[in-house]
Amino acid sequence: MKTDDFVAMLATGAQPVPRRAASRRMSIALLVGLPLSFAWMLLVYGMRRDIAQVMFWPMFWVRMLLPVCVAITGFVIVQRLARPGVPVRRAWLGLVAPLAVIWVMAAAMLLSSPADERPTLIMGQTWRTCAMNIAMISLPVFVAALVALKGLAPTRPALAGAAAGAMAGGAGAAVYALHCQELAAPFLAVWYVAGISLPVLVGALIGPRILRW
Repeated sequence: MKTDDFVAMLATGAQPVPRRAASRRMSIALLVGLPLSFAWMLLVYGMRRDIAQVMFWPMFWVRMLLPVCVAITGFVIVQRLARPGVPVRRAWLGLVAPLAVIWVMAAAMLLSSPADERPTLIMGQTWRTCAMNIAMISLPVFVAALVALKGLAPTRPALAGAAAGAMAGGAGAAVYALHCQELAAPFLAVWYVAGISLPVLVGALIGPRILRW
């Protein structure tokens, strides 16, 4: 068989990939995973009883916006990495910026606080469980994102897995914030960031294994 005939045979019945297929798949992953994460939070941890009151506190929205920005950036990055040849460009700055803001806020609070209060500001009351709780709540979004990626074409599976983890970790932290009692910036800078980082690390580790073509 001639090369031209072989190529023509392979191309028979080929259809163009729908536009925005990656964005659509990742959006579906969020629509499937987020309700499950929210249900897990309600069943296992419960909503804050004073949620209507704390919604008027500025730090509540700082704590909410930090993971939301990470989740949005993770979504942008992962849907780009899901398509061969699509550059990420400066989207990574969307992960750096919110982390830089919360770290600056944490440093300013620690420097302006008495030395004997600083450990409490960092540890809070829930440092033993916060990061793992965020990781557990992020699991439904993380699994849904990996399933969506499996049906796409990521050429950098480690980075794609890490980006899926960032999207899931940010979403999980935002959901967990509806339960969490901690509002101090130093606590958020350490334990919320740690909780978001866990699915990022897991995604980077398992991405090359489960996202290979």
